[in-house]
Amino acid sequence: MPTLPGPGPSLRSQWLGERIRDLRKSRRMSLKEVGSYLQRDQATLSRYENGELPVRRGDLMAMLDLFGVSDPKMRGDLEQMRDDCWQKDWWDQHREDLGSQFINMPWLESRAERICSYQTMFVDGLLQTREQAEVLIRNAESAETSEQQIERWVDLRIDRQRVLTGQDPTRLSVILEETVLHRRMGGPRIWHDQLQRLLGESERDNVEVRVMPFSRAPHAGHQGSFILFEMPEPYPEVAYVDTLAGILYVEDPSVHRFSQAWQDLYEGALSPEASIQLIAEHLEGT
Repeated sequence: MPTLPGPGPSLRSQWLGERIRDLRKSRRMSLKEVGSYLQRDQATLSRYENGELPVRRGDLMAMLDLFGVSDPKMRGDLEQMRDDCWQKDWWDQHREDLGSQFINMPWLESRAERICSYQTMFVDGLLQTREQAEVLIRNAESAETSEQQIERWVDLRIDRQRVLTGQDPTRLSVILEETVLHRRMGGPRIWHDQLQRLLGESERDNVEVRVMPFSRAPHAGHQGSFILFEMPEPYPEVAYVDTLAGILYVEDPSVHRFSQAWQDLYEGALSPEASIQLIAEHLEGT
């Protein structure tokens, strides 16, 4: 997890800003005209539209009236977006460590109807043990990274796992390449504990684990790991890709390629029952 300046504008702030800008332009109104109506300077309105500044409720209601938005559902959707922009939760304690690229991840995980994770190298972070998470985070960081920073990043990864528990847990579907089971990250003991954790989490009603066997090839996952967030209205579907050049969040129109890839992978992977059996066999061999 790279050290990044941040956090910057969140996806939800950008989404709301885009909707506001689209409505303004559809009415052929300038920022100056809207600013005059709201008694706000153009710089503030520009920051609203760029997602750099969360929209105040009074300003949003006034803009919807100005733009002639009377549909209750549309107004409700935009109010929900605005409320989520102001939402604070457990991840705020990690705000300094999130970075401008990663800031959206805990929120997406908390709001998604389903998280679809395809992994080629390691177990998804939401299912990792603390020791496994530490091994992976240490490997990704430079020698200059402090112990305190590594500990905070490990804490963040473990804290994110709370979305799988509670009264309304997020649904998680994970597809692991069979190579993941052969790559004993951290050594025999840590990997043994990780496989045990994987089997235990797979017993949750909201968690599904599937393995993509060596025999199923080629398939749509040849370009690497990704996470697809199936979001409730009014939010769009979003894909997350972690690369050496940084984190990418992919939306329409390109996100449909990830949806298609996920469907192909899901149909080609072993059933949950067969996957659990295969994982159990690897556990016995550790």
